[in-house]
Amino acid sequence: MHNGQRDLTEGKIVRPMIAFALPLIAGNMLQTLYNAADSVIVGRFVGSGALAAVGSAYSLMTFLTSLMIGLSMGVSVAFSRLFGRKEYSSLKEAVAVSFVLIALISAAITALAWILLPQIIRILSVPEELSEMMGSYMYIILTGLPALFIYNFYASAERSIGNSAAALMMMALSAIMNIILDLYFVISLGWGIEGAAAATVISQYAAAIAIALYALLRSPILRFRPSDARRGWKMLPELLSLSVLTSLQQSIMNLGILMVQGIVNSFGSSVMAAFAAGVKIDSLAYMPLQEFGNAFSVFVAQNEGAGRKDRIRKGMKSVFFLTTAFGLAISIAVFIIPRLLLSIFIDPGEAAIIDIGVDYLRLEGSFYILIGYLFLFYGIFRAAGHPAVSLFLTIISLGLRVLLASLLSIPFGPDGIWISIPIGWVMADAAGLILVRVKRIISR
Repeated sequence: MHNGQRDLTEGKIVRPMIAFALPLIAGNMLQTLYNAADSVIVGRFVGSGALAAVGSAYSLMTFLTSLMIGLSMGVSVAFSRLFGRKEYSSLKEAVAVSFVLIALISAAITALAWILLPQIIRILSVPEELSEMMGSYMYIILTGLPALFIYNFYASAERSIGNSAAALMMMALSAIMNIILDLYFVISLGWGIEGAAAATVISQYAAAIAIALYALLRSPILRFRPSDARRGWKMLPELLSLSVLTSLQQSIMNLGILMVQGIVNSFGSSVMAAFAAGVKIDSLAYMPLQEFGNAFSVFVAQNEGAGRKDRIRKGMKSVFFLTTAFGLAISIAVFIIPRLLLSIFIDPGEAAIIDIGVDYLRLEGSFYILIGYLFLFYGIFRAAGHPAVSLFLTIISLGLRVLLASLLSIPFGPDGIWISIPIGWVMADAAGLILVRVKRIISR
């Protein structure tokens, strides 16, 4: 293939899939570092209160971002199937209709978030002394949501045709810009938490413009005209179903963190700061597992389109082995060096906050293998045309996580919140394993 495109329906399975996944892992890690830069610089140079405010804002922003990522990820399944069938004219029509559809939904999300932000901050039980700081940060961050839509749409479209390197290049540019601007705005200009937000938004628009230009200039297979959108409206029901269900699944997955954040906030700013740092470390730690799931989803979708069920069965065995190996290795590393990892985000002098963070990482981080399997199930069902099953598994994980966090935090304090998370994962995994067999994903 040309211009970075990769046909996953022919040839070997494991090596091309790993080659496709590695840029996804690197790109998502850069995006996490991009978001973490605000926490590191704010925590070190503004204070633990500002870190707690950014932590609560991060959970909210992750939820909003997941809505847009899910919309683009859902329609990319249809793109991959059309690419696998080599129906390139229909692919352009699907891209055109999806762009219009997701742009309208994203605009509505942005407007609602802006209007309802004060109410959302109250629902999250943000302490009074931090709510104004979080609000100032979030109002600036919300201006970057259109950029997130453009970036994630074209990143997902490029990945659907096997090009995982394009998004990596643009995210690298954005991450470097964000760190430089963070340092300049927060330290040199003394703009505080608002400076960190401004740096993030500027960097997001840089990434969005760069990847849109790349797609238009280097990927003619994705370049569409208004006439493609008019011809492609017949695909709207399928695209709407894929996008909305996947967006719900992604957002509910992150809604779990957001709802747990509300319980965490009730324990005060020290627990909030520890949780904020722990969630950042989580995002980096299980990044490879998440991207193996996303890479396998593209693999399954392309081979579904090409009618290669034999390759899907073979790929499933290999990717579960890789997930097991990576999940165990990452959990062992996090268990051994939690203080070192936490000191990246928290001043080493804040011993009480670090102690809380160590408990979090050792109770929750020992079970990353469970969320690794869950990411695989999400990818399998989404690509096989069952996005509602991925949504169902997420509801199981979320429901148990929030219910148990509420109950166990009463007798056990924050430790009860931490242990509720892997319990939700294991129950969702069990349901996923049963449904893979019921839906006959492996054998059909």
